[in-house]
Amino acid sequence: MLNRTRRSHTLAVAVLTWLCQVVSPVGAYDAIDVQHGGTLDGTVTLAGAIPEPKGFNLITFPDPTYCGRISNGKGWRLLHDFIVTAEGGLKNAIVTLEGVEAGKPFDMSVPLIEARDCMFQPWVTIVRNGHAVEVVNMDPVMHDIQGYETSPEAGARVLFNQPLILNHQHQRGNMRAVHNHAPGKSLVGPVYLNKGRRTFYMQCGFHAYMESWAMAVNNPYYAVTDDQGAFKIDNVPPGTYQMVVWHPQAGPGVTRTITIAPDGTTTEKVALPAPKGNRTAYRVMDNPRFGLESLGHPVEIQPLVEHQH
Repeated sequence: MLNRTRRSHTLAVAVLTWLCQVVSPVGAYDAIDVQHGGTLDGTVTLAGAIPEPKGFNLITFPDPTYCGRISNGKGWRLLHDFIVTAEGGLKNAIVTLEGVEAGKPFDMSVPLIEARDCMFQPWVTIVRNGHAVEVVNMDPVMHDIQGYETSPEAGARVLFNQPLILNHQHQRGNMRAVHNHAPGKSLVGPVYLNKGRRTFYMQCGFHAYMESWAMAVNNPYYAVTDDQGAFKIDNVPPGTYQMVVWHPQAGPGVTRTITIAPDGTTTEKVALPAPKGNRTAYRVMDNPRFGLESLGHPVEIQPLVEHQH
């Protein structure tokens, strides 16, 4: 879990302001006292075989020793973008209700994304349309933010590319043993989403296995599925809405018309299709050209933080 107390370090937190110009204009949502609100809950599952994690050979990227503290013990960093239970429950799916123009207060604190141990945490974030998200480098190595706006209909567009500064007070002795994460220098920059794009993708230009996804929402009726694939959205004004279920790597998602009854609970079970075939060029493979000896000098990569499988 992210340490939210770091927000008090105002001068050390990188703030990336999102002025999201999407389908609905900023300020279109009205907060009211909801009478006889209902609840939407349910589960999201993955239909099909769980895709293999993406594999990144650490010697082809900077900082292999430090970033290799999370690795498979053979010099590869894995990106588990599908986290699925034995029953098929899918973590990190986003569920939103579209068409709610007035309802409960939009009480959303500013989301925080940390670059920690060479990965962005959390992997999926919700941001309010027109508001901000905080991004900070907690590692003793440099990161580089590449930001894109995207949607299945409009495609992707590059928004920016700028360094995420490290904290130079880090003790940079034995890089394998460094655990004293500290926030780097603040960065501020506007990002504009347009042409109906609702999702934002961020990747490190130095370490390709670092990625993070976010969706801009126009009302507070949303949820991110938990470790079991479960979600719950409460205090919904009675009415008929579009429920949208989306996962960054499971295609365009599912849209379903649902009706919320007064004082009642609507339960929905949604299955998202698992991608098929070779979905990525990043795969773990045995190749002598990717061995540690190919660097020509000794390199020790030990998964001291997490031994991935």
